[in-house]
Amino acid sequence: MSTNWQRGAARLARRRPRPKVVEAMTSVLLTAVTVFGVVLTRTFLPGPPTLWPGVALAVVACAALLLRRDRPLPVLAVTLSCAMAQGALGYLLTPGVMGPLLVAQYAVSVRASVRTTWSTAFASAAGMVVAGLSHASFPDSLVLAVVNPAAWVLLSAVFGSYVRVRREYAVARAEHAAREREEEARHRVFQERMRIARELHDVVAHHLTLADAQAGTAAHLYRTDPDKAFEIVARLPESTAAALRELKATVGLLRQDTDPADELTPAPGLGQLPDLVEACAAAGLEVTVTTDGRPHPLTPVLDLTAYRILQEALTNVTKHAATRTARVRLAYTRRHLTLTVTNDTPPDRPAPDRLTADRRAPDRLTADRRAGSGSGFGLLGMRERATAVGGAFHAGHRPQGGFEVACTLPLTSDDESPAP
Repeated sequence: MSTNWQRGAARLARRRPRPKVVEAMTSVLLTAVTVFGVVLTRTFLPGPPTLWPGVALAVVACAALLLRRDRPLPVLAVTLSCAMAQGALGYLLTPGVMGPLLVAQYAVSVRASVRTTWSTAFASAAGMVVAGLSHASFPDSLVLAVVNPAAWVLLSAVFGSYVRVRREYAVARAEHAAREREEEARHRVFQERMRIARELHDVVAHHLTLADAQAGTAAHLYRTDPDKAFEIVARLPESTAAALRELKATVGLLRQDTDPADELTPAPGLGQLPDLVEACAAAGLEVTVTTDGRPHPLTPVLDLTAYRILQEALTNVTKHAATRTARVRLAYTRRHLTLTVTNDTPPDRPAPDRLTADRRAPDRLTADRRAGSGSGFGLLGMRERATAVGGAFHAGHRPQGGFEVACTLPLTSDDESPAP
């Protein structure tokens, strides 16, 4: 239906006459109306004036209107002179006789400023008053000879001013709408940049933390268990390669639409959780994953959010926790997905990477303590991700020791079929 309507509008637009043709037809029609008004006014006048001078003045005034769009003020002067001359010849200045003058005054009011509009309007009205008073045929009809012509001129100026104001208002609204669209576009660009910045932070922080942990563990085990250290170093390129792949996929979002996108990998999700657990194991962190309830299919945004929260939580365990074990629990209900990451703190066993931790800079230790207390940037990022999809987030120390990160995400689908 919409397509048919658009095709009909296009056909009408093609059939629309050209502006020059419209101008010519309008001038011919206005000339005919003005000449008829001159003839009709002469018929009802006592002692009718000469016909041909009035007709000639009407034709000249209508011909001058062809230039009203380019030179409105000179055209107004010509039509005013013709109308005053007709009044001096003895014609009653009716709207039919004053048609060219009214059109010229309207053209000036639409295109000129407010000051010019009313200056010309009062000047034209004064000219009509002078023309009406100078003729002796209407001494007792001042309303017809004086008031009526001046009122029609002022009314034409009022109507032209109203049209000008409406056009200016329409232009202002269009400019305001354009500014709003630009502001909305800039806001969307800013949001997209913030999202990409969060993605870059998660990718770089997670993989570099794992690589740092692997390198520190390998250095610690180099003298006591060289084979184990060599195995850890051999798996180190896997972490860096994964970081490069995700970094390339994230930065690929900044490409232009014309750039080839065949090398872009899809956004990660819970389907990559086994790879994440394996990468943590390579860094010396044993992760146990349990799933409660029947898994639901997740939307891409929710799937990415859940994966990034688990990734950041396990990264924090790798960086800050003294224990080398963590538990991940995924609990599915009909409307929610709950993610829980917990780690225990052994009371008497030192952390394997204590030597590496002792070599950290003081500002690094301060940042670790701040993150462990629940005010780090990683926790803020996880909270922001959960809030963005309408979920709830909690992180804090457990009463029995250790740290816990819990997040509840709403499921947008009620389909309880198992996820692939």
